[in-house]
Amino acid sequence: MSHAAPVPGTSREPVGRPRTTVEIPRPPEVFDRRVHSIARIVLPIALGLLYGLWAAGIRRAGGAITGGNLLFGFVCAIVFAVLCIALLTIAPRLPRVRRALLWAVFTGIAFGFLYSQTGHSVLRAAGISIALAVAAFVFDYYRYYGHEQRGDLRSPG
Repeated sequence: MSHAAPVPGTSREPVGRPRTTVEIPRPPEVFDRRVHSIARIVLPIALGLLYGLWAAGIRRAGGAITGGNLLFGFVCAIVFAVLCIALLTIAPRLPRVRRALLWAVFTGIAFGFLYSQTGHSVLRAAGISIALAVAAFVFDYYRYYGHEQRGDLRSPG
């Protein structure tokens, strides 16, 4: 049997098969852009207030509520909300590995800070935080890899 060799300068695809692009189906939008833009600010603030309340409650350790305790809670809430808003702004521009790493670091540090307020050893807080950060990285990487908007899943990054 003999096969025809391709002529230099021509494509190696059969003539009868047209080139097509694969469209990734998108789920329907339930809310409009205005709701999403408001949620990008309101959700981190709500999570920050919850985080600050949790941090102040841990720091208080069942004692009386003091002005210093309230100040600590509000500062924790503001820092958490600002960092969360910054990550929501910066992260979508990054490749999936860096994005997952950024969220994993944020998760580990946020949990580690709360756990360190309980009075346990620093090594225990660091170990649990690192384990949680690794789990968050694996989860986020899998999520970003599976939901990537580009059709090219083989790209490095």
